[in-house]
Amino acid sequence: MFRPEVNRDILSPISFLNRSADVYPDKIAVVYDDLRFTYRQFQARVHQLANALLGRGIGHGDKVVFICPNTPPMLEAHFAIPMIGAVLVCVNTQLSSREYLYIIDHSDAKAVFVDNEFAAQLQPIAGELAKVSLFVNICEYTCAPLLKGPEYETFLAGGAATPPATSGDCDENSLIAINYTSGTTGRPKGVMYSHRATCLQTLGEIIESALRPDSVYLWTLPMFHCNGWSFPWAVTAVGATHVCLRRCLPKEMFHLIEKESVSHLCASPNILLMMICFPEAPAVRLRRPLQVLTAGASPSPVIIQGMEDIGADITHVYGLTELHGPHSVCAWQAPWVELDPESVAKMKARQGVASITSLHMAVVDSQSMEPVPHDGRTVGEVVMRGHNVMAGYYKDAAATDLAFRGGWFHSGDLGVIHADGYLQITDRASDVIVRGGDMISSIEIEEIIYQHPDVLEVAVVSTPDPVWGEVPKAFVVPKRGRTPTEEEIIEFCRSHHAQFKAPKTVEFGQLPKTATGKTIKAKLRSREWFGMERKVS
Repeated sequence: MFRPEVNRDILSPISFLNRSADVYPDKIAVVYDDLRFTYRQFQARVHQLANALLGRGIGHGDKVVFICPNTPPMLEAHFAIPMIGAVLVCVNTQLSSREYLYIIDHSDAKAVFVDNEFAAQLQPIAGELAKVSLFVNICEYTCAPLLKGPEYETFLAGGAATPPATSGDCDENSLIAINYTSGTTGRPKGVMYSHRATCLQTLGEIIESALRPDSVYLWTLPMFHCNGWSFPWAVTAVGATHVCLRRCLPKEMFHLIEKESVSHLCASPNILLMMICFPEAPAVRLRRPLQVLTAGASPSPVIIQGMEDIGADITHVYGLTELHGPHSVCAWQAPWVELDPESVAKMKARQGVASITSLHMAVVDSQSMEPVPHDGRTVGEVVMRGHNVMAGYYKDAAATDLAFRGGWFHSGDLGVIHADGYLQITDRASDVIVRGGDMISSIEIEEIIYQHPDVLEVAVVSTPDPVWGEVPKAFVVPKRGRTPTEEEIIEFCRSHHAQFKAPKTVEFGQLPKTATGKTIKAKLRSREWFGMERKVS
């Protein structure tokens, strides 16, 4: 007979800290510059933050905003805030004042913690945040608080280092976090995560990334992005070590990888690109195997091969904010060892199969919802369902219903399924180029251009055309010291592809990126169609 008091427990990643503090109390949990916190000290600081918040009237259901880089306070927030039943709202550190105003106000935040490096963006709007009763200044970057409120370490000192009185009060279906989308297609939406979903996602990340107690994880992925793909909880769960990093600079990353014997990191292709372009990268000698998870746009084979030349093992994952981050993984297959390095890199650039705790993913006809054939050619929309799908958009029932139509979460991505069951994204629905009556995948063109020996990065978008309505245009970043011409790129495409799919024009220069390293195609497309970099938030 089912006896919940005996054989059922609440699913929440918050419990992972207590276990690691019990099992590994004197082991180093957090490294940041000269700071070293053991698991016992890490737990004590979390308790202090939780109790200090309770002392200021912040509790169950209240929203707490953190605007902070990958430093220890951000890690502590991932445990302390949900520990008291409050909801963590991590916000991109690179937004404008008005964007901060919208998100803080929309989330109904009662408290805002902000690193002083970014506080100047909040100063003009602080007086408009009527719902906020507490500002806390994280003052590592500069000494003096910029906002009216206590300094972080002083605030912590006001809280007891003992478990908060409400630490056991948790409904696993209640919210643990709200993450705001990047807002490239309108106002940012608040994506809601529950304790239960986040716990299961965390366990999946541990399995797929092979985290172990002796692992050392370098924080190159922003924690404000999908709560760092749940790695604040995953690394803690196995008793591994967090190595915090304020800024992702290649020299500092390689220094920490060697000094701290880093075994794991997650990063966008943009970060990996920075690493392989670092002049001293060829001389790097890893002290231990380095496991790297990367997502964002499909990493080019050039980037994958470049990282593996350094000695890293790259695994491509795919997902969205609405899915806690990664939903699928390009799981390694033993027969691939017989392939040449270029073919292996191409296989690894695919989006793969649903991860071990995600399970449900399909490519379907968006009208009939029938699965497409596994032929690697028939394009459909990528849809998902399962525990890791968001609880919904905060205060936006209409957008939630639209996203969940037909009993699946609609990603808006287009893809194919290969005969081996592996997903490959062909495009975002919004990025498909309609040339006359032909549908052209921008990613398909990008994959061809990536094969050009002089190309480091590329993005393809539509540009207006008086005859065809719209045609492809390529934005290319050449490799260091290379100077390909527009004619060479176009001719390369024509000789390797259907000629009508070749870009009509090519522009050379850097690509606009989000804070998480994703190329902002909407900005490039807007510039082509409206003659300016129209703001799309």
